[in-house]
Amino acid sequence: MRRRFDHSLPVLRITTEAERRNHADPARRAESRRWSSRDGAEDTGIPSAALGPQDTFEQLPMRDFSARRSLGRLPARPFERTPAFASLRTGHDRRTDWLRAGQALECVLLVATAHGLRTSLLHQALEWTDLRDDLRPATSPFDHVQMLIRFGYGPQGPPTPRRTLRLFLDLDCAVPQGDQC
Repeated sequence: MRRRFDHSLPVLRITTEAERRNHADPARRAESRRWSSRDGAEDTGIPSAALGPQDTFEQLPMRDFSARRSLGRLPARPFERTPAFASLRTGHDRRTDWLRAGQALECVLLVATAHGLRTSLLHQALEWTDLRDDLRPATSPFDHVQMLIRFGYGPQGPPTPRRTLRLFLDLDCAVPQGDQC
């Protein structure tokens, strides 16, 4: 019987290493905590209720934005045994490529949502140059991985609040005059 090569194993290995490095770096842990402590009056960051669960079996290296990796402290659920991954790649690594990759990612996420799929972004390895290079497929060495996406089914996550309008509008300017308020 022929055995099928599972392309997800190298992705999981590389992502696990990136998550390990993130936890070992005190500056990265502190930054993650700053961005994931939006439980008060802060207008930026991730509310702790929106962080999502970790994998009970610790096979899928989900990003721990709270920087408190411990199944006893974070909610955990069993994840699928064989996750489905996609890599979003561009031929170059320029700002225009980043913009196009972001537009493509938006489309992928919207289509997945419309079909009842849940997605997770596994971007840890993209933050480490050597690990990002390891994600390049041998068959197309000039491709640049811009994002890794995990697809699956599961419960809907909690809604997340949006930034307030006051950050985008100058409400003190009742009647604009020319280019100034």
